[in-house]
Amino acid sequence: MALLYGFLWRLLLLLVHVNRALVSWLRVRLRSWKGRLWERAMAALLLPLALAGFPDQQKKLNQSPDANANPVTGSRAAGRRARWLSDGRSLEKLPVHIGLLVAEEELSYTDTANLVVWCMAVGISYVSVYDQHGVFQKNNSRMLEEIVRQQQDLLGVEGSKYNVEMLSNGSDTHQQHVVSCRPAVKLLCPEDGKQSIVQAAQQLCRSVENRERSSKDISVTMLDSLLRESKNVPDPELVLKFGPVDSTLGFLPWHIRLTEFISLPSHRNVSYEDLLGALQRYGSCQQRLGQ
Repeated sequence: MALLYGFLWRLLLLLVHVNRALVSWLRVRLRSWKGRLWERAMAALLLPLALAGFPDQQKKLNQSPDANANPVTGSRAAGRRARWLSDGRSLEKLPVHIGLLVAEEELSYTDTANLVVWCMAVGISYVSVYDQHGVFQKNNSRMLEEIVRQQQDLLGVEGSKYNVEMLSNGSDTHQQHVVSCRPAVKLLCPEDGKQSIVQAAQQLCRSVENRERSSKDISVTMLDSLLRESKNVPDPELVLKFGPVDSTLGFLPWHIRLTEFISLPSHRNVSYEDLLGALQRYGSCQQRLGQ
């Protein structure tokens, strides 16, 4: 008899657990069903309002000159460009040609491209980029792509108003890549420095040996003309040297007789304020020009 009572007691407990589980499941289902019903009701009420505003919004997009443009990003880029142009005009003097001498082992294409774009944005016409091993020159396509990318990121649609020209070494021809005004970029290596002087001297010696010229014709002016690889490219008035090395590392020794050098710790993570500070230092310095 005791076994029968025990069995009935366990059966009742089982039925109680089943009942509780069933009630909990029904409550969840009921809440979920009510939630969906409420969502559907709200959607039915809001749908006419959404459809009423859609034609006007579509008309605004169709009338916009650039429907995919981000107005916030566009206004920010326009503000940056206006500021940089104003900064360039406010300087006492602005170099026409600036050199970027990267004296560091680890080179950053993005940071160097930022410097090039900022230089163009403040109004500098020629930018020369130099590293001791000629890495930038060997990878000129990658450097160009990074400059164009940073133009778009920093200047937005205004970046297309700049024309990046890669001045090729040993030729007067330009490699044009963006249409509009013409700031030019030249990538340099040590062969463009001392080695170019050696090659020019050898060329003069061969011309004398072949009786094309007389030794009396050799002059500084003639050597200078041989070293000018691109027409109408002035000597750099300012060179920014990045890195801890106290040396020009062979940067165009013939062209820097009157060049001002300013050192910065590193080109990596360089900011526009760093560049502007260097330009302000250059603008306030007095050049004696040998007097």
